[in-house]
Amino acid sequence: MWDDSFPSFLIGLREGLEAGLVVSVLVATLVRAGAGSRLAQVWTGVLAAIALSMSFGAVLTFTAASLSTTAQEAFGGALSIVAVAFVTAMVFWMRRSARSLAGEIREKVTEALTMGAGVLILTSFLAVGREGLETALFLWTTARAADESAGPLTGAGAGLVLAAALCWGLYRRVLRIDLTRFFTVTGAVLVVIAAGVLGYGLRDLQEGGVLPGGTAFAFDLTGSVDAGSWYSTLLQGVLNLTPAMTWLQVSGYVGYLAVVMPLFVRGARAVPGARGTATPPPQANPRSDRPADPQVNPSSDRPADLPVNPSADRPAGSQAKPSSDRPGSRAATRRRLLLPVTVVAVPALLAGFVVALADSKPAAGQTVAVSGTDCGQGFTAPQPGRQDFRMHNTGNQTSEVYLIDPSSNAVYGEIEGLAPGTTRDLVATVAGGTYAWRCVPTDGRAVTSKAVRVAGAAGAHAVVPVTQRDLTTPLKAYRAYVDRGLSTLVTRTRRLSDDIRAGHLETARTDWLTAHRTYASLGAAYGTFEDFDQKINGRPDGLPGGVRDQNFTGFHRIEYGLWHGQSAAQLKGAAQQLADDAAGLRKAFPHQNFDPSDLPLRAHEILENTLQFELTGDTDQGSGTGLATADANLAGTRELLTVLRPLLTTRAPRLLPTVDADIARLQQLLDSAHHGSRWTPVDRLDPAAKARIDGATGQLLEDLSPVPDLLEIRKAA
Repeated sequence: MWDDSFPSFLIGLREGLEAGLVVSVLVATLVRAGAGSRLAQVWTGVLAAIALSMSFGAVLTFTAASLSTTAQEAFGGALSIVAVAFVTAMVFWMRRSARSLAGEIREKVTEALTMGAGVLILTSFLAVGREGLETALFLWTTARAADESAGPLTGAGAGLVLAAALCWGLYRRVLRIDLTRFFTVTGAVLVVIAAGVLGYGLRDLQEGGVLPGGTAFAFDLTGSVDAGSWYSTLLQGVLNLTPAMTWLQVSGYVGYLAVVMPLFVRGARAVPGARGTATPPPQANPRSDRPADPQVNPSSDRPADLPVNPSADRPAGSQAKPSSDRPGSRAATRRRLLLPVTVVAVPALLAGFVVALADSKPAAGQTVAVSGTDCGQGFTAPQPGRQDFRMHNTGNQTSEVYLIDPSSNAVYGEIEGLAPGTTRDLVATVAGGTYAWRCVPTDGRAVTSKAVRVAGAAGAHAVVPVTQRDLTTPLKAYRAYVDRGLSTLVTRTRRLSDDIRAGHLETARTDWLTAHRTYASLGAAYGTFEDFDQKINGRPDGLPGGVRDQNFTGFHRIEYGLWHGQSAAQLKGAAQQLADDAAGLRKAFPHQNFDPSDLPLRAHEILENTLQFELTGDTDQGSGTGLATADANLAGTRELLTVLRPLLTTRAPRLLPTVDADIARLQQLLDSAHHGSRWTPVDRLDPAAKARIDGATGQLLEDLSPVPDLLEIRKAA
């Protein structure tokens, strides 16, 4: 796809053109100097650089594949940051060096000609190797961001082919290119692309647990932007801009552009405005077999200070070479081939060695059968450490499979939805203890394999599974809490309606906030309220008429009217409808289906929505009470954790003390913005205070993030 190919195409074109220009100048300089016999040394260095670059790409790929998911995110994020640094340095260097590149290379070649073959090989290797390593790193990064390799590889290949064609045209003097302008324009585009790679890398580091704030989103447009649309795909593929980005991503993206782009543009303007068409590399004169060059002796085909006939400069008395060393002999041929083969093979061998060391997965992981009849067949006691099990569904039903401790049902690893006849890898860390497989066909009973014992010290991490029955008591307690809250809500919305009907709008503003905070404290039940939630707490976003749309109802409709000067007559109908909807919800709730699995999810999602909407002012319709709503959301989260505490204490005893401290910190910050009956509006917060509230909310979300996984309902029990 073009969106995934373009960044790699651009980097392939730029880096290929840089390397190609270097090679062109190297070749042309040798031909001009009458040292064409040493071209093989240049190509040896080029091949060594290519081998090193490809080996580097292989090391990155296989090293990442051998890591855990979290470690992969951290590894990829770190390399993305390194790639951005390389690309930034490259665009600045090439903008500055485009005009003097040929002269610098010719000077190095001239020096190398006076020394041995190794120096010329090293010159070409270093000149091309840097571009190759940068290309390999950036290509690996963009392929990982695209989550596929076909598009980036195709783009890079096309860029390299075009670069080779351009270099050939320059060398043959059939093409002239303004290289300074070319590298300036493409450099500016690459700066924008690099900003996206930086944002993507920061997100990877957050997901890998290296950086905090993974749930502190600056914006989340996933609900209103089609991620599969052409424009969304284009922005994600080319610029790495996604519908949802954290504050750290946005800060990194904007900060990078704000610093790097002005420096790049200012530097580009400072480049002397000489004639822009770059001079192509020197080429041998087709009539005289040498280039026209004022430094070349016109009576010969070589520079005056460089010998052409090797034998003419041999010291007196030196012996002629034995026949085995003559150019046409087999020994000489073997020696000529030995160096190119060595410099190409050594990087590949080193890469293979590194990959072998980095890949901690066993060479041949166990293949374990999954079905209702032969669950665990092929499973033998593994060695302690990280293991890769190949799970093959031999049955005729889709199954879930778990690696468990049969004595406690604790889960070490799982695969969901393993289709018949398919094979998937399950990677788990094994330590001392007892292990077994539990296979759960879609329409069958759970089957547990024979247990095996692994010698050694305990230490593998496992999660004790939660059943629907385990969540029955917490669900019952929380339903009672919501039921009480709805009774209070009905009373308070009626009072609000009465205020407005009587024309007491100032009192109505106070009672509106009290009623709205009551509703906001019932966060875990939002998914259960069905259509009532939109009627009671819906926003005008997406409505054709906005705040004047007839379908804009509930708390925010009344908020808009109360704080925008609407009369009691204009608000009376909306207030009565809100009271009726609250009463309808109160009556319907006992019969609504409250999924037990919603409880663990809402422990994280309530405050995630708070950070996204209330703390950004997105839901505010004029009252400036976003922090009051956030305070009510925090109270709802605290109540939810109270009913889940017995389950969490046994599964993650260190989690709750950390979360409790986070809640206390956030509560203190919110209280500091509460003055009597008034709350500081979000947009009037001191920047430092706003940052502290956002940071405390983000940290609390970070610490709450394991709750859904810890309390996920599994069939392993």
